[in-house]
Amino acid sequence: MYAADPPAKREVRAVWLTTFSGLDWPKTVGASPEAEAAQKAELIAILDSLHEAHFNTILLQVRARGDVFYRSRIEPWSDALVGSTELTPTYDPLEFAIRECHARGMECHAWLATIPLGSQQHVDDMGKLSPSRRRPDLFVRYGKSVFLNPGNPDTKEYLAALVTEIVEGYDVDGIHLDYLRYPERAPSFPDAREYRRYGQGKNKTQWRRDNITAIVRRIYQVVKERKPWVKVSTSPVGKYDDTTRYPSRGWNALRTVGQDVRAWLDEGIQDQVYPMMYFRGNNFFPFALDWQEHARGRQIIAGLGIYFLDPKEGDMTLGEAERQVHFVRHYGLAGQAHYRAEFVLRSELGLMPLLTRRFYTAPALTPAMTWIDSIAPTAPAALTVTPLAEGYTRLTWRASTDDGPSPTYTLYGGTAAWPIDIDDPTHIIATGLRDTTYVYAPQTPAERYTRFAVTAIDRCGNESGISE
Repeated sequence: MYAADPPAKREVRAVWLTTFSGLDWPKTVGASPEAEAAQKAELIAILDSLHEAHFNTILLQVRARGDVFYRSRIEPWSDALVGSTELTPTYDPLEFAIRECHARGMECHAWLATIPLGSQQHVDDMGKLSPSRRRPDLFVRYGKSVFLNPGNPDTKEYLAALVTEIVEGYDVDGIHLDYLRYPERAPSFPDAREYRRYGQGKNKTQWRRDNITAIVRRIYQVVKERKPWVKVSTSPVGKYDDTTRYPSRGWNALRTVGQDVRAWLDEGIQDQVYPMMYFRGNNFFPFALDWQEHARGRQIIAGLGIYFLDPKEGDMTLGEAERQVHFVRHYGLAGQAHYRAEFVLRSELGLMPLLTRRFYTAPALTPAMTWIDSIAPTAPAALTVTPLAEGYTRLTWRASTDDGPSPTYTLYGGTAAWPIDIDDPTHIIATGLRDTTYVYAPQTPAERYTRFAVTAIDRCGNESGISE
């Protein structure tokens, strides 16, 4: 039995849910009613397990390699859904995923792999629907793969258009940008023509960094113009640069792939950063501190390479995973993200019991984005408690008001003291409620609460006072 850490009231507990080649989901492929039902059932089972373990954020891959999991005017459907980019699924996977996440009080962030289009074989398989066929001016071949060219100013507009149709068409909680970088150690990346045309006298290394920054800036702009409460994040390489005491050993965001993340944070064009810290020991701990020390008031969520728990992937021990989660919580990072869902859910790896017994012992709210909005909604009013049969209780309240979209509600329960201590997350019964009626069903005799309170949470995470 693990000794539990004090539960956190505010913490990002995220998982990357990978759709590329159906790695995490979907396992069933096909455009038929039976395949649709199977895909939905698979996702529901994943979300149920993560919700039960008190995860609160799903990073759902909606663009893998130029193919997508939503209705797009720009790029084709993913072949992971129906077996071909030329076939249309019988439902909208992103719409379904958002609805199911929200029904469980979980955030759903649209995760896009941005720059790589994939292998030449993948491009050939997409045929006339390949983005590189539609916009050949934006793509280049490098090695055996095809990439968007960050040196072309139209690349940022292309990616911004993809993001715009997601933000305008779906109730996502975040836009999460992955692979927003140049290929690793790529001095011969074919952008000499663009450098001559747009370099403006900069050295090529700085010009490339500025190209990536321009994409981040443009996407942040289009999101915030439409829905300021939608979080914008990236997953950069896990080490920004060398620290004063520990070298990055030639693998870092700034010098290897053109990601000047500190510049993004200084400019305020990130809400969250998920550095992919798929390391151990002194390749992890000092670099986690380095990210936090330069957060500029934004949220740093450590990306943990828990796939190394699989002996086929690496030699990470459960003890190392435990130390990493404890460390990032102890030193004030905004939370953790686990790569990827399969390795969280596989019982033989033991991660889920570790998290639920030591760290995720109670639900948690995600941290607020006070730089966007710091004003909480009004408190819900007229909370009414009606006993029902078999220990059930119906709770109703009057809706809260806010200057933005309708808030959600968090329900708390207790047995003695009033007011209920809402700073203690063990009192949370449910989060993300979108209705003003809730039927409380205690799971154990110890959970038979007799006192209740409800608060309103706006889309930026600000929490109201408790109901009367």
